[in-house]
Amino acid sequence: MGLDRLAALHGVATSHSPSPGVTVPVPEATVVAVLAALGVDASAPGAVRSALAAAEAAAADRLLPPTVVHWLPAMAPLEATGSPAAGPRVPGAPVALPPGTRVRVRLEDGGTREWREPHGPSGGVRVPRAAGALTAELPPALGDRAAPVPDAPDSESPDSESPDSEVPQSEVPGREAPPAVDASAPWALLPTGVHRLDIRTADGRTARACLIVAPDAVPQPPRRVHGFLVQLYSLLSGRSWGMGDLADLAELASWAGRSLGTGFVQVNPLHAAVPGAPTDPSPYRPSSRRFPDPVHLRIEDIPEYAHVTGPDRLRLEALAEKAAGLRASVLDKGALIDRDAVWALKLQALELLHLVPLGPGRRAAYCDFLAERGQALDDHATWCALAEVYGSDWHRWPSGLRDPRSTETARARGELMDRVDFHCRLAWLTDGQLAAASRAARDAGMAVGVVHDLAVGVHPGGADAWAQQDVFAGGMSVGAPPDAFNARGQDWGLPPWRPDALAAADYAPYRGLLRELLRHAGALRLDHVMGLFRLWWVPAGAEPTDGAYVRYDAEAMLAVLVLEARRAGAVVIGEDLGTVEPGVREILARRGVLGTSVLWFERDWTGSGRPLPPGEWREGCVATATTHDLPSTAARLSGDHVALRHRLGLLARPLEQEHRDESADVEAWLAYLARLGLLPEGRLDEEGGIRAVYRFLLRTPARMVGVWLPDAVGDRRPQNLPGTWDQYPNWRLPVADADGRPLTLEALAASPRLHALMEVFRPRPAQDPAGDASRTGTPGARPA
Repeated sequence: MGLDRLAALHGVATSHSPSPGVTVPVPEATVVAVLAALGVDASAPGAVRSALAAAEAAAADRLLPPTVVHWLPAMAPLEATGSPAAGPRVPGAPVALPPGTRVRVRLEDGGTREWREPHGPSGGVRVPRAAGALTAELPPALGDRAAPVPDAPDSESPDSESPDSEVPQSEVPGREAPPAVDASAPWALLPTGVHRLDIRTADGRTARACLIVAPDAVPQPPRRVHGFLVQLYSLLSGRSWGMGDLADLAELASWAGRSLGTGFVQVNPLHAAVPGAPTDPSPYRPSSRRFPDPVHLRIEDIPEYAHVTGPDRLRLEALAEKAAGLRASVLDKGALIDRDAVWALKLQALELLHLVPLGPGRRAAYCDFLAERGQALDDHATWCALAEVYGSDWHRWPSGLRDPRSTETARARGELMDRVDFHCRLAWLTDGQLAAASRAARDAGMAVGVVHDLAVGVHPGGADAWAQQDVFAGGMSVGAPPDAFNARGQDWGLPPWRPDALAAADYAPYRGLLRELLRHAGALRLDHVMGLFRLWWVPAGAEPTDGAYVRYDAEAMLAVLVLEARRAGAVVIGEDLGTVEPGVREILARRGVLGTSVLWFERDWTGSGRPLPPGEWREGCVATATTHDLPSTAARLSGDHVALRHRLGLLARPLEQEHRDESADVEAWLAYLARLGLLPEGRLDEEGGIRAVYRFLLRTPARMVGVWLPDAVGDRRPQNLPGTWDQYPNWRLPVADADGRPLTLEALAASPRLHALMEVFRPRPAQDPAGDASRTGTPGARPA
């Protein structure tokens, strides 16, 4: 019992429930190992008793939790326009405090607020003279962006008095107290942000905590929208160097927004990959999530390209010819996308461009970028430079270089300064082309724009794991417990964040990560969004079945997410497929986070298992027919995905049984679509079946409808086949037509099959004059 109690105090579950009524205990060795990763010794009964006594004493003495979350304001659910349906209500204190407690809040902008609890009308709330509006914030319209506020400096002691820059609200010249907020509620007057909370009780006890004051919910799409889902590397144009790049993304967004009326383009994670040969092609196991991968650069669009002359110009032209050969091998000769070969050519080209001096304006912009990114960029570039010398797994480096703050690392950084600067420059160049792609989407009229993707973790040997060792749990890997789809569980090989370390750092690593990703995002998709609540930790060397769930402070994680998304004016989408514990989807919906709903999984699981009628789908989601981990719609309708899994030995049942069950499922869906009047082409028409699927999605109330781009041209191959490694070319396939012929972006734009599918989204008059075509499900109605 002592070990169970100790585990509970540290957020470690000692059992889990894979299904209702079933409880599986966690092995004691796993609990001990997970506690050790959290800095708690539970290796022997005596150690458990000592750790438990210390933890219980700390809990009893604690006046404040490590993080206090204050939702400001508490308002009615947001409408799809991003505006509240009702005004703010005055919130109370987010934490119970003893009477007479002196409260001091050091704001992230350096100002302070101070009062005593409980607070009455005569308390005299003190605010900085230069403070901004004190009313509770209303949700911005999508696209209204504010510059991020720098992290706050360390707060002063609650005993220290502020200078006369603070005066009562009533004395601020030219400012009236906001009528919607009661002046007796100082918590309601706090601005959103990550602040420092200090308290002193009447009997002299003190405490300090991180205070996150967050808006009520993230922004919503300004209207119902549809858009494309695509793996960027798979989208080659006639100009890309063997894989899709950021210029291709800008071109796709510009064409789709202007010609097809699409509202967004969602791409795979563009995080920096771990270098080496061969590179792990998965975009979901990056070296760094904080910085993008320069392999996505369009070399010719870098301004310095035009100023290369003499022999270097000839070298550039030779590299471009080799790149054309790579492109042709993928598009015309059936070769797979070779990221390593692409990067080898681009790296040589970028080194030539690095020799071109920056102009004064470009130099100033680059210096601003360096100053804004600070230590995070310096660490990332240092890791990249060291990886060129010692390899891409920092665990195998000389011992002195394994610590990013050691004197040996500082010396090596100085010796490699040119390469460090080179990698800083690449981050800046990539950021610039990300910004250009975002502008192209907005200029094309996209309501949301580019949707970026945040992977659930990072490679253990990569830059982030090296630079942020203090917040990652050593010897642990994120995965998933056994379920109906994988009886052996999963180990993803990604070190998890330590929840205690995140709280101790005031969530600065998480905040910095979100700010970077949201800089050029109209929306952000979070892979495995359930990880905000808990993650399945697997000790090194253990089977995935022998893991344990570790809790995170979900309210703090959500508050930071909502805060940063509101500052960026970005929609947030959570990938909530698979095992989701009760209540999680409701909490996410309360904060405006859209879910992910895939047609084939939306069923009445509590009853007959029938397809869920469109009117019963949730509104707060991205509705789609498939994802990068699932069969394309053409493969699903034809049964090709069953044959593929059979060839690779992945079927758990005989082929005939799998085919029979899959065929029955597809036939049931087609019959249902026909009954709804969504399949006028008939059940034997594959293209008609795909169009019927998307007509169905339009009948749902989903705020966003995603079109898997390969569906538009009949591609039958999944981009990733879970459960395979070298048996299938995961993450290396170009978009292709129904016959497997790769298609360029230009060919996609001219595809009759694509345009026939997108006709489904063109606006037509509603059949029900009293209804909204986008909500009543009139076939062919375009979300508007």
